[in-house]
Amino acid sequence: MPEYFMTKQSQHPISILFIGDSITDCDRRTQHQPLGNGYVKLIDDMFKVHHPECQVKIINRGLGGNTMDDLRSRWTDHVLCEEPDWIVLKVGINDCNRHVTDSAANPLQSPEQYAEILDHLMGYTRQALPDAKVLIVSPFYISQDMDLPGSYRARIRKTLDAYIEANEVAAKKFHTEYLNLNAAFLTLSKYYKPCYLAEDAVHPNSTGTLFIATKLYKILESALGLVELEHHSVELKTVDL
Repeated sequence: MPEYFMTKQSQHPISILFIGDSITDCDRRTQHQPLGNGYVKLIDDMFKVHHPECQVKIINRGLGGNTMDDLRSRWTDHVLCEEPDWIVLKVGINDCNRHVTDSAANPLQSPEQYAEILDHLMGYTRQALPDAKVLIVSPFYISQDMDLPGSYRARIRKTLDAYIEANEVAAKKFHTEYLNLNAAFLTLSKYYKPCYLAEDAVHPNSTGTLFIATKLYKILESALGLVELEHHSVELKTVDL
């Protein structure tokens, strides 16, 4: 187990902060405080179930409707001030939507501005929190529509590639962990119709949410060097009555 990972007996648990849009938020500020009822809460439960010997503090700082520029505006207060050991960043579908819908009215949501802001945030974070680890998660859109003329979903699918590329570039430049969640969902949608994962292509249902949580949990578990505790099986014997 890595030295920085603390056990239940330690006073300072390892902290993992999640920041993003509504997919991360999931009503964390209202009826499902403080972690929401989405993938962040599931990850918290997974650590409790699979690693009860370790103390992990999960922090949810998702806000519905946020873009990369919105994250920049609250990055100091909602991320840096928390001084987390890990930062999990997932945002971009709102940027893509606003750019496709009305690019002139949303200049800060273009793929170029998105990439520039992300690069700036990663560089600034490296200076402010040099020991913090980062996991960048690409935005996703669960649809198989690529070429139907005039289709909004087809335009989103094609445009989203530029935002995903910006995530990949930042991950390589700053040596962070990275998950192409869009590619993962495209693979999964070969077996399940898109509407069985997310009716609106953006907000996943319980199946899609579990898929996200599982993918992220496995990356974090591996990066933390954790091995699940072995559970002793109990041999059951039948008794003749």
